[in-house]
Amino acid sequence: MTRLTKTTVDAEQPTDKERFVWDSELKGFGLKIFPTGAKSFVVQYRTAEGRTRRYTVGKYSSNLTADQARKIAKGLLADVTRGADPQAEVKARREAWTVNQLLDAYLASPAFADKADSTRPIDLGRINHHLRPLLGSRFADQITSDDIKRARTAITDGKTAAKVKTKSRGLARVTGGAGTADKAVLALRAAYTWAIDQGHLTENPAARIKVAQSGERDTIIDDAEVYARLFGTVEQMENEKRIRPAVADAIRLIALTGARRGEASRLIWKWVDMKARQIVLPPKSHKTGHKTGKARIIALPAAALEIIARQPAGEPDDYVFKPAKGIGPLALAKPWERVRQEAELPENIGLHGLRHSVGSHMAMNGASLNEIMEILGHRQASTSMRYIHFAEKARSTLGERAASVAVAGLKDSTKKPDATESEGEGQK
Repeated sequence: MTRLTKTTVDAEQPTDKERFVWDSELKGFGLKIFPTGAKSFVVQYRTAEGRTRRYTVGKYSSNLTADQARKIAKGLLADVTRGADPQAEVKARREAWTVNQLLDAYLASPAFADKADSTRPIDLGRINHHLRPLLGSRFADQITSDDIKRARTAITDGKTAAKVKTKSRGLARVTGGAGTADKAVLALRAAYTWAIDQGHLTENPAARIKVAQSGERDTIIDDAEVYARLFGTVEQMENEKRIRPAVADAIRLIALTGARRGEASRLIWKWVDMKARQIVLPPKSHKTGHKTGKARIIALPAAALEIIARQPAGEPDDYVFKPAKGIGPLALAKPWERVRQEAELPENIGLHGLRHSVGSHMAMNGASLNEIMEILGHRQASTSMRYIHFAEKARSTLGERAASVAVAGLKDSTKKPDATESEGEGQK
């Protein structure tokens, strides 16, 4: 044994077998010499369970001298006395998932397969086009909330924007934006939640990220005049061929029935029962069906029946509202934004706002909680309760408006006469 220094390390010559030279001062610190002449510094130690393990500090070179390796070895051996196992940590790191591996496992899991048919391709796009480029190569257990916040900012700012090839339409634009960024965070949160449930990870850094609410639930179409303006705008844009008839009718159907955007755009003929005046969505074709296992029934008023009846007939699996090209569902987001602007509707009312309008008007007209849940296809009563609260607030506001004239009179009747009026009356 000898003290490992530059001189002693350089003096060691290779043989036809691997061999070790141990340091005379620091127990467990040694030099491994390979038959090729390469040399590496190692640390040999016993774990808390009594197992002997050998950890490679690094290859001897100008970047790792004997003195530098000695300092590293001292630190490692000190960690061992506190119960650490450096070699096991290296093995664990080799086996640790990257974010890409986490996402691959999540996408192949029953948890993802159980999502609605309309949700899976959207989440897949957010994962592949936004999350993987920004976080994919990082170790999943080393991602922090700050990392995710930075990724969200990058998506919002359009740094993941790109043009990607698709089988159905040839080329698609990935644009990013605030809404996409928040939904990407939710997709990542779901992946981490699944991994924790399966015992692969212990913490969910996305759970602490606050996601902005869209505001659509608080904004509805609240009177017939606004509905008339909306439908008038849709008709005018359709007549002027600025939106396609299928788009115009899909928007009308959502406004009349409270259907979700995906339920309208992905509606196929075999789900339509004209005789029963209803749409029957199988469990996997709507948002809550994959959890409840129940079909969703959308009642069709006469105006909605007329809308569906005038669509070009198709095969049972054909879309009711046919897209302009390709095999994918009808795109409604961009046409709706043009309609919204031209109809001068609030900025924060989206197509989902039409659905919330239906629920709110049901509540204001005395519908029960169960009736609202049934019509809108809600799984939890708490989701429908917001419409009950909205109706109560609206009725309270109407009550204030109705009583405003009487209240003004009440205030006038209780107002005390001023001093001038009193003196004048006394003189008379």
